[in-house]
Amino acid sequence: MTASGETRYGDELAVVTVTYSPGETLENFIGTLAGATTRSPRVILADNGSTDGAPEAAAEAHEHVDLVRTGGNLGYGGGANRGIAELGAEFGWVVVANPDLEWGPGSLDELLAAAGRWPRGGAFGPLITERDGVVYPSAREVPSLGKGIGHGVLGKVWPSNPWTTAYKQSATDVSERVAGWLSGSCQLFRREAFDSVDGFDPRYFMYFEDVDLGERLGNAGWQNVYVPTAVVMHIQGVSTAKASTAMLAAHHDSAYRYIADRHQGARWAPVRAAVKAGLTARLKIQSR
Repeated sequence: MTASGETRYGDELAVVTVTYSPGETLENFIGTLAGATTRSPRVILADNGSTDGAPEAAAEAHEHVDLVRTGGNLGYGGGANRGIAELGAEFGWVVVANPDLEWGPGSLDELLAAAGRWPRGGAFGPLITERDGVVYPSAREVPSLGKGIGHGVLGKVWPSNPWTTAYKQSATDVSERVAGWLSGSCQLFRREAFDSVDGFDPRYFMYFEDVDLGERLGNAGWQNVYVPTAVVMHIQGVSTAKASTAMLAAHHDSAYRYIADRHQGARWAPVRAAVKAGLTARLKIQSR
C-alpha cells in the first residue's frame, strides 16, 4: 500500500476469463495462450456455474490455471471482477478475455509493449478477427444519444449508415490509437487504472459493460488504446448461443441502462420513456 492507501502493484501478468459451460474452446484458449507471451501468466477461470465440466478439467490439467467459483451467474463484468479480486498485489497487469478466444502469436507481448508507449493507457485492446477472418470493429467511439439511436434503428437494415459508421469508427485507419472504448472480449488492463474506477459495473449482466468501463476510464484520465499489431480470433457466441433469446433481452436491458444512467432527472424523463418504448419494440421485432 502507498501512503495514500492505494495498492502498489507489481509487474506480474494474469489472465482472467469468465466461464459458463465454455466447451472445448477453453482448451484452445489455454493452449494458444502459451504462444501469445514469453511470460508465464497465471490464469483464473471465474466460473459462473458451468455444467459441462470444462473448467474443472482445465484446472486439473494445467498447473498455472486456477478455478474460482463465483457462487452464481454474476454476468460477464461481475464474474471478471470476482476473478480479479483473487489476484495478489504482484499482478499489476490483468487480461480479461472471453474463453472462446484464440491467441495470435505474440499478441499479449504486443499489448504489453504498447503499455510502455502509453503511460496513461489504462486498457489495451487487440485487433479481433472473426472465424472467417473478417475484422471485428473492436475500438469504437463512445456513443452519443443521437448516434446510439441512429445505430440502433438502422444498424441492421443499413449497416453503412453514417451513425453506425461513426460509432464503429469504420473509416478510421487500422493503426495504434486512442479509442472511446474497447471490446470486452479481450482487454489488457493496467490494474491501477481498473481499480481507480472500481472495475466493471456489475449491474450490466451482459453487453455494454465494456462501453461503460471504457467511458469511465476516459473520464478518470486514462486512455483506451487500440493495438492492431496484437491479433486474436474470437469465436463468437459459444455460451450465449445456448440462450440467445435471453441474451437478446439482456442486450436491450443493458442498452437502456447505459442511456438512462447518462440522462437522469425529470427533464430527461420523456427521452428515457421514448428510448424504453423503442427498445421494447425493437426487441419484439428481433425476437420473432
